[in-house]
Amino acid sequence: MIEPLLLEPSRPADACVIWLHGLGADRYDFQEVAEALQESLPSTRFVLPQAPSRPVTINSGWPMPSWYDILAMTPARAIDQDQLEESAQQVIHLIEEQRMDGIDPSRVILAGFSQGGAVVLHTAFLRWHGPLGGVMAMSTYAPTFGPKLELSAQQKAIPVLCLHGRQDDVVVPEMGRTAFKALIASGVDAKWQDYPMRHEVLPEEVGDIADWLQEQLN
Repeated sequence: MIEPLLLEPSRPADACVIWLHGLGADRYDFQEVAEALQESLPSTRFVLPQAPSRPVTINSGWPMPSWYDILAMTPARAIDQDQLEESAQQVIHLIEEQRMDGIDPSRVILAGFSQGGAVVLHTAFLRWHGPLGGVMAMSTYAPTFGPKLELSAQQKAIPVLCLHGRQDDVVVPEMGRTAFKALIASGVDAKWQDYPMRHEVLPEEVGDIADWLQEQLN
């Protein structure tokens, strides 16, 4: 496991955001965004992990940072399930590290963009069985969600922010909405917000993220 990028706050940390990048990116992808967010979250640590480089089937087998291999784009993404599980266990390990450092999991937010978002949704609602401060799902989807999620009371209590571009042609909006609707149907307090953008991040979106994180952590 590559060492995550650790961004310590200006005050003693009492909360943490674990933020996973997308396919082909790296742990520095959201560094500037995280540093900007810390201005309004002065006691929140940001942990930005790095996916291992591995061949990605849909990209002609070229190796690149990837949380799991994508075998085909349809139907609704065929993925390497074992690699997804490995990535989920890495996220759980990071949550436990924060617990050992004195931050309760109820003060830990899982965030992810695109493929990273798929990992945090899988981790939070299918593999992690304790409290969480929230989940932020950016331009992403949930390849492991079935039509009905059987969630515990703790899982239903996890707030979720789903953010997506209306012109996203990489992860089409309907894939994101399907994940959102599955959460709502299972009793999760999930919010949906979309933007006039493609598979990217806009300043307006970062502002909404800042507001939501402050609501959860302050």
